[in-house]
Amino acid sequence: MQRKPVFLSALGMTTILSTYPFLYNSAFAASTHGHKISGSSKVASKPVIVARKHKAPTSVEASGAGEAIRVATRRRAAAGHILVSRAAIERLSPGMNPMAALNQSPGINFQSADALGSSTWGTQIYMHGFAQKDVGVTLDDMPLGEMTYRNYNGVNPSLAVAPENVAGIDVSQSAGAEEVAASNNLGGSLAYRSIDPAHKLGASLQQGFGSYSMYHTYTRIDSGDLNATGTRFYVSYLRNDQQKWKGAGEQFSQQATAKLIQPIAQKSALSAYFNYYDMHSYEYQDLSPEVIQKLGYKVDNYYNGKASGYLAAVNASKGIYPKGFEKLSDPLDASYYDGPTNEHGFMGYLKSDLTLTDQLKWVTTAYGHADMQKTGWNSPYFASPNGSPLSEIVKQPSFQRFGILSRVSYDIARNHIGLGAWYENNSYQSSMWAYEQPNVVNGQIVGGLPNNLGHYGTPFAEIFNQNYNSNTFTAFVNDTYRPIQNLALHFGFKSILSTQRVGDGYLSSAYYGASSGSITSGESLTTAKAFLPHIGVDYRFLKNHDIFIDISENARNYMESGFKLSASPFAVTQAAYNLSRSSIRPETDWTYAIGYRYSDRLMDASVYAYRTNYFNRLQQVTSGSLLNPVSAVQNVGGITMNGVDAQFVIRPIHNLSISNSVSYNHAVYDQNITQQGVVYHTKNQQVVNYPRFMYKANLAYDWRSLSFYIEGNYIGHRNYDYSGQIHAPSYWLANLGLQWHVKKPSDGGARLGGIVKGLTVAFNLNNITNQYYVATMGENGNPLDSASGYSFQSMILGMPRTAFGSIKADF
Repeated sequence: MQRKPVFLSALGMTTILSTYPFLYNSAFAASTHGHKISGSSKVASKPVIVARKHKAPTSVEASGAGEAIRVATRRRAAAGHILVSRAAIERLSPGMNPMAALNQSPGINFQSADALGSSTWGTQIYMHGFAQKDVGVTLDDMPLGEMTYRNYNGVNPSLAVAPENVAGIDVSQSAGAEEVAASNNLGGSLAYRSIDPAHKLGASLQQGFGSYSMYHTYTRIDSGDLNATGTRFYVSYLRNDQQKWKGAGEQFSQQATAKLIQPIAQKSALSAYFNYYDMHSYEYQDLSPEVIQKLGYKVDNYYNGKASGYLAAVNASKGIYPKGFEKLSDPLDASYYDGPTNEHGFMGYLKSDLTLTDQLKWVTTAYGHADMQKTGWNSPYFASPNGSPLSEIVKQPSFQRFGILSRVSYDIARNHIGLGAWYENNSYQSSMWAYEQPNVVNGQIVGGLPNNLGHYGTPFAEIFNQNYNSNTFTAFVNDTYRPIQNLALHFGFKSILSTQRVGDGYLSSAYYGASSGSITSGESLTTAKAFLPHIGVDYRFLKNHDIFIDISENARNYMESGFKLSASPFAVTQAAYNLSRSSIRPETDWTYAIGYRYSDRLMDASVYAYRTNYFNRLQQVTSGSLLNPVSAVQNVGGITMNGVDAQFVIRPIHNLSISNSVSYNHAVYDQNITQQGVVYHTKNQQVVNYPRFMYKANLAYDWRSLSFYIEGNYIGHRNYDYSGQIHAPSYWLANLGLQWHVKKPSDGGARLGGIVKGLTVAFNLNNITNQYYVATMGENGNPLDSASGYSFQSMILGMPRTAFGSIKADF
């Protein structure tokens, strides 16, 4: 695989040609996003180097851009925190996931397989070695649950709030931030803030368009102050519509949002937020190292919107494959007809923000949320009753949750004291069903093509079912004491009590086999940690110099999911649960961080060093015979992480900002894994899916009515298997953006045409050099070693070069 990386220096760009090969060994195929687990005894005698030349440039980039995210901003961040501004989000392509703005922050890696980062299957974010499942996420204090595909207790933030409605994101880089309403934040937290309604009557309209038939429409109407008390609201609507860059299929989402604020006196307010979201998307086919090596980068699902695509899938189920598939160890799993995602839901909160005295503040939020999902794949392993060799296997999770959180802060003497609590009840239903697909008679599709974006009819079989119910309670107490003006001493602790129960278990023997047994049912687990401390010191010495220390412990509750879809202790057979229950413990970690930062008018500089000890890591493993394997979730030990981030931002002239940052993360497993009597040498191997080294550079310049940025990211190679024998290669990405502010709303003066008070035209070019690269990785889990990883389908390629334009008008 020939790569053409681009290095973006502080003053320019230099093209460097080099080759970054995949190293592969053997064969095994597995998947939980619509892939059968299968095996092969064929093992390559020596590593295979992938080196494929293309007429087009050879590496692909996840879209994502943003201005340099400064360590010290106008609004000074707390120790160990990063503040992502509204301005950084506005520089992104229209409709882009705001997490892309974090990609210029050291230690954070955001990946996306689609142009807007909106796919909940094809996007992922890592912070200091932790996967997104271990990052707590909130919106205006309301918890958004574990950020994962088929979320069981929340929703991806890209569906909870439109990018144009995000006022900013407060990023906690460690497991601290004990006030965050999350039960999974081992690796930090993202606190989203939504914009407030404007005080003046007005409206905004943004229309974006770009490569691969991408259209992004956003509109908002602000009521302005309706009365003397300042009652005001806005309503907004967002619509994204794009085609896949390879294969075929629509990726569509929409949101309708409303927010109301009712001021009380001068410093208090009541607020309400409501959001409806709806997504229907065909996902990209998951690839393996073998598929990429032997068939290239353009392999995708058979779906093409025509009869030929469905006929190809039917033929493949009968062993008649497209040209080239015969080279694969498992051609049947290399491609399926489709992989749809359907999700919609309603969520909202009521909040009271009361300033009782100049020293005493009380904030309470009550919220509710309902979510329904249908995520499927076209299976060649379970025939339809009508004679078709295919059926659509659809996982249909849904949940209903409600909760309340309340906190009080009190300033007395030199102390800022806080205390609060959060309670949530969640009812989660996890099921999977089989739906008929059309039969083919004499080469003709009986009944026409299937439409699996939300149109399924009546299922003919239930595959599995579990119903979960959880009650989660957390509480915190903290105090920030300032003995002198420039010194802040923080101490607090968090308590967590979470009980999770599972029942109504059903497992289809027709699908899994007569000896499959029963699924876990009638069981419960409790996570109870009364004292999770957080200690911090922030000392501002001399002028513009800060040093801080942060120490924290955290724990997370157990995951929940469908059968064999995650490291949930419940998502296995009853027999497997019985074997592992004595060793299952809540995952916990200790994080120690020390940092230094300098900030003045001309420059910002920072160094952040950390160590994390991660205990009781739960992982899904397979035991038993190959003919009848048993999946179980086991405690496989810990991870030790040592890392450092350094960032340097200079502003040599007015409105010019140049940023460079490096990140190094040495995150290794503490133990080997033994499975079926075989020892897998995972000890001292870098954690999967996260690079050991990253470099990021950004240049942003404002000149009169023009704003320009160009950025480059280097992502080091990432381990694909736990034994460190297969890597996704390192790569360089470069993006640029240009905004022409024809008229800024803040300029005042006469309106354009007597109507428009603000008008901005923007252009973004992502992946300038059209690189091919592996974006999302490990979405189906990761193999143990090269022998089981060569045909393990858990890679998605990133977007090629894409261009976007947009026009935004404020009225």
